Amino acid sequence: MTALSNAAVRRDIPQPSSPDSTIWCSDAIADILRGLDIPYVLLNPGASFRGLHDSIVNHLGNERPQMIVVLHEEHAVAIAHGYAKVHGKPLAAILHSNVGLMHGSMAIFDAWVDRVPVLVFGATGPVDAAKRRPWIDWIHTAQDQAALVRHFIKWDAQPASIGAAQEAILRARQIASTAPQGPVYVCFDAALQESRLAQQPARLDPSRYLPPPPARPSDEVIAQAAALLSGARRPVILAGRVSRDERGWQQRIQLAETLNAEVLTDLKVGCAFPTDHRLHAAPAGHFLSARAREVLRDADVVLSLDWLDLAGTLKQAWEDEAIASKIIQVSVDHYSHNGWSMDHQGLPPVDVFLLSEPEAAVELLNPRVRARAARPPARAPQAAANGLAQETLTVATVAAALRHAIGGQKTCLMRLPLSWSGEMWDFRHPLDFLGYDGGGGIGSGPGMAIGSALALKGSDRLPVAVIGDGDYLMGVNALWTAANAGIPLLMIVCNNRSFFNDEVHQERMARQRNRPVENRWIGQRIANPEPDLAAMARAQGLTGIGPIDSLDELSRALPAAIDAVKNGQAIVLDVIVQTGYSPAMTAGLTRSDS
Repeated sequence: MTALSNAAVRRDIPQPSSPDSTIWCSDAIADILRGLDIPYVLLNPGASFRGLHDSIVNHLGNERPQMIVVLHEEHAVAIAHGYAKVHGKPLAAILHSNVGLMHGSMAIFDAWVDRVPVLVFGATGPVDAAKRRPWIDWIHTAQDQAALVRHFIKWDAQPASIGAAQEAILRARQIASTAPQGPVYVCFDAALQESRLAQQPARLDPSRYLPPPPARPSDEVIAQAAALLSGARRPVILAGRVSRDERGWQQRIQLAETLNAEVLTDLKVGCAFPTDHRLHAAPAGHFLSARAREVLRDADVVLSLDWLDLAGTLKQAWEDEAIASKIIQVSVDHYSHNGWSMDHQGLPPVDVFLLSEPEAAVELLNPRVRARAARPPARAPQAAANGLAQETLTVATVAAALRHAIGGQKTCLMRLPLSWSGEMWDFRHPLDFLGYDGGGGIGSGPGMAIGSALALKGSDRLPVAVIGDGDYLMGVNALWTAANAGIPLLMIVCNNRSFFNDEVHQERMARQRNRPVENRWIGQRIANPEPDLAAMARAQGLTGIGPIDSLDELSRALPAAIDAVKNGQAIVLDVIVQTGYSPAMTAGLTRSDS
């Protein structure tokens, strides 16, 4: 057994407490957390939840849940987010008072847009003003603390009794885990946590407060959708936000093969269909490639399996023309649309609406659709990316070298940079790739990668994250948690020493205004001096290697790094790459209406 296959993380073991009959309110709250069977709670210590902190350590013995310490509240939520992308189940993140909630708010927004369940717990310094310490309790107490994040969470509560607290935790888990999933927030009064109870509160059975089973569309709309798909000339499936469930994966393949339907996928979400399958029509990206636009325009029936930004995607294909395809939408996402955030994207035209999660709808469609003998139209073959043929290091080079070094080892690409394009790697399993961060919150990559690596610990998959240098620098102190908890992973930083996304935007501005394109780098480059990214990793207890600026050096470093990860280490490779995006990515960023 390698260290990677050991599911346990390092745990601080407390000294046993002396027997005591006193019943503390925070102990009862901790008991409910244990009843939810949440393995870990992520936190940066804070006095507002010192009562609950004590209960997790001295009442529960720091297990079930076990505390994992982070250096910034944003990482607490990001790690929980990354974990949920693998398991589909929430962890708990505890944020200190109003200031910790403000720190964690960007990561909460990422989880909200990514439709991922996270239990965010917080605290406020005594609601009863007479109980507040001078100064500090006043600035760390808010009248309505959840108002800071209410626009991008599913539900919140601030319970005033132990009974209300127990119910709030159970309701929070239920709501967070019901599709469309998302973060929730429960705020505990510091004084309530530290109060004594006259008697043991009633124990609630968490198994009686579970989320409902997935909604299933009616037979009538399933029949309508099946008839459209069966009679289609050129059906196309947009495989979007789906689960990591292997059964659902196989059922999507079955549906596509029965219909001989072409399939498109999206790098903004986790992999949803095997990309080397004959029916996968074009390499995935963040925007449609020319090939993908052609496929979509040729379709007479489009089945959207909770496709992210269906309206925008149809607009990319059809531009200002009327959309001639019949559209079948499978989604419950509109239940999260609230008008504050525009993450709901545009309103797509829909001819048949299946109010369901994709897995339930596909399961019902499979026995109802008729086999189509017609094959998809012949299209020009796509040239595979051969990064190893290049003289200088690019993201494609890194991808090719990584593929070669990994060989047949099962791998999970936990994160990929915007400069990645779909032809660089084939996905053949739902855990091969986990998608992006949801809200475009740069700095989320390290924390989310650590969370996903935590979830993969004990599996047979090599956890690999490929991230940009800007993302790394904004979230780099999340790495300490990987070292402290003993979470192995390989993080490859594609370091172009620039906030290159904005170089593309500045070039667009210069061309529009007939100004020098050569100035696009000013205010964008991460240079003079260049940060030592590998040293930053070493300073936090990881192995940091680099900067690596040649293919030979990268090819030597990767096998040793992979072996080290298998033996339980967390490794960072700083790889210097050229700037650049795929044509589809550049076009998507610079189109006139973007």
